[in-house]
Amino acid sequence: MKTMFRTAILTSTVLGLGVSMPALAQDAAADGLAKDDIIVTATKRELRINDVPMPISAVSGDQLKAMNANSLADYITRLPGVVFNDYQPGISEVVIRGIAATTYHEQGQTTVGYYLNEVPLVEPGFPIGIPDIDTFDLKRVEVLRGPQGTLFGTSTLGGAVNYVAETADASKFDAAAQGLVGTTKNASGELNYAAKAMVNIPLVKDQLAVRVMALQRVDAGYLDNPGIGVNGSSDYRTRGLRGSIVATPVEGTALTYLSTYQDTKLDDQTYLDLDNPYIRNTPRAEPQKTDFWLNSLRLDQDLSFATLTMLGSITTKNNTTLYSYPYAYVTGVTTGDDAAYSLGDAHANIKSFETRLASSGDGPFQWLIGFSYMKARKHSDDRIYQGGAEAFIDANPALYGGNPGSLIAPNDAIYGYLSDTSNKNWGVFGEASWEFVPTVTLTLGGRYYNTRNTAEITNAPGSLAPGSYTTVASSFGVKQKEDGFTPKVSLSWKPSKDLLAYATYSQGYREGGPNPNAAILTGIPTSYKSDTVDNYEAGVKASLFDNVLTIDLAAFHIQWNDIQARLFTDAPYYYSYVTNAGGAKIDGVEFAGTVQASRMISFGSNVTHQDGRLSKFLPDTFAVGGGYGSGTTLPGSSKWSVASNVRFEMVDTPGAPSIELAHRYLSKAPVAFGNDAKRGGFSVFDLRASMGLGENIRVMAFANNIFDKFGILNAPFTSQAVPAGSIIRPRTIGVKLDWTM
Repeated sequence: MKTMFRTAILTSTVLGLGVSMPALAQDAAADGLAKDDIIVTATKRELRINDVPMPISAVSGDQLKAMNANSLADYITRLPGVVFNDYQPGISEVVIRGIAATTYHEQGQTTVGYYLNEVPLVEPGFPIGIPDIDTFDLKRVEVLRGPQGTLFGTSTLGGAVNYVAETADASKFDAAAQGLVGTTKNASGELNYAAKAMVNIPLVKDQLAVRVMALQRVDAGYLDNPGIGVNGSSDYRTRGLRGSIVATPVEGTALTYLSTYQDTKLDDQTYLDLDNPYIRNTPRAEPQKTDFWLNSLRLDQDLSFATLTMLGSITTKNNTTLYSYPYAYVTGVTTGDDAAYSLGDAHANIKSFETRLASSGDGPFQWLIGFSYMKARKHSDDRIYQGGAEAFIDANPALYGGNPGSLIAPNDAIYGYLSDTSNKNWGVFGEASWEFVPTVTLTLGGRYYNTRNTAEITNAPGSLAPGSYTTVASSFGVKQKEDGFTPKVSLSWKPSKDLLAYATYSQGYREGGPNPNAAILTGIPTSYKSDTVDNYEAGVKASLFDNVLTIDLAAFHIQWNDIQARLFTDAPYYYSYVTNAGGAKIDGVEFAGTVQASRMISFGSNVTHQDGRLSKFLPDTFAVGGGYGSGTTLPGSSKWSVASNVRFEMVDTPGAPSIELAHRYLSKAPVAFGNDAKRGGFSVFDLRASMGLGENIRVMAFANNIFDKFGILNAPFTSQAVPAGSIIRPRTIGVKLDWTM
């Protein structure tokens, strides 16, 4: 009865509100375009969003400001079919249509692709950070739902996120700034704050311009760590610089250089003791630092019959993370400075290149053909230290075969592995669309891909327990190569500007990689291969009654094959590894839209219902029963997710004051295979009120998580004595000011 009642409420929400808050780009664009004239580029060409025969959302820069959005967690979950595994800042993952094997962090390549102005941000294999681009001075964020293997290639099983940053504009001088101050419950009096600024300078009128943006944002920590004697220990800082130079020397030629740097610093991790709200107790702080620096050069050339695009980039990423371990290991000490901890230091270098030709004009036949290449190198050094381990081994030679501590615990390092990987992939892709009868268009596309990766893994001599030690390094190498073809077929019907219906079949794939722990544990495969998805969907987009009502509806069926499942060994070490096993089926419906009830009142909501389950037995050597049977729910696959809002704006009053109430609901789902803990099952309400002060300034007061809901996002460490996981941010209130020239 409870389930039926909840379903009835959600259904009535859909019918009553139409669907989707301003976070869907059916709303008006910043340049004054009508709702159905929003232009998106995530299909590798400029198209009106209502002309794209696929489920796509686009959040404009103005909408991001109106939502008080700074990072992914502030807006991505308000899109249909999307959840956010908010695990660790800087490496948290977007999940689209439930394609995930965990609610915290995939060990292999992400299931969603991330791009900045079409430049890939995430390398194959375990990512060295997943850049969470700050929203300031973004033109929009485009989110493509469903596999994007044809146009984007690897790492797009569930879809793709493309940040579109503003670039230099030679037509005008421009500037903007933003400031924010606020407070969060349990932050020990510390403030959240942000300062951001942008300037755009034409150097040669209509031919050459430069744009520069800088920001710093600090989110005060709200977790207390008595183990280190610090309240509000999890302070988080983001800094960024972005610059672009755009040259248009002659008509039809544009050359764009874009450089982006962003770093993050987390003073202490964000997971806590779920049995003791807002408390995490570790013997030392667990800081984390990430940074990335992207440089890209792009040429857009009009060739009259087609547009040539060439795009090259170099991206470097770094990540340093420390974790405390509650295990006795060598000395038996589990508290204080001599308790064990791990220190990981990783670096990645990504080089990418893409060139493509796209047909010009708007005739019945349109085409696109291209070539892409990526080379990624990555090095990681992961070690476990325990204070006094080297001296303990020297003092107890009988336990270690007389081997000195300097050999099996040098500088108190009791475990460690070095990993060097190299990935190369290239692909040839294309799409062709033919309107073979008026209003009906057939699109055929595909990508041939070729991937190669090598890895050298070395485990150093070490000891994790008395009587258990290794005196020589163990190592292995992995070489893998795969190729294949990902097809796409779409049939669309567009009888008018305001109505589009489509049906699509598409595929996506994700590269394989090595298992570093295979060097020290038997029974773990040294590597895993790619996994793939087959996606079948149908949808309709409509703008009715002169855009009073907009609807975006999609139904899908996904088959996930050879899942890259992240599994763990037995206690006390819980080593992780990946294996290809089993399959899954995901069925769902995404419904989004808006209702403009009057000039002053608008309603919006989006609702997703999905059912993601294993379709084949997934073996797990270390699990009870030897694995997980067909019908097991996929980790994090909530059946219901809802985001709704109501907005009142006095458009004819000076300053156009507005007030907005937003709501988000996520139903419960398991956090991992074989884990009884759940995430979700919470409703969160946010309130925002804003008003213009003159023509250039707008001030906003906001209250996020008004009722201070304790909502669990993940709980991967429930095997420990005290369940640990991450939660939504407690009640946060503040004031934001935006200035534009």
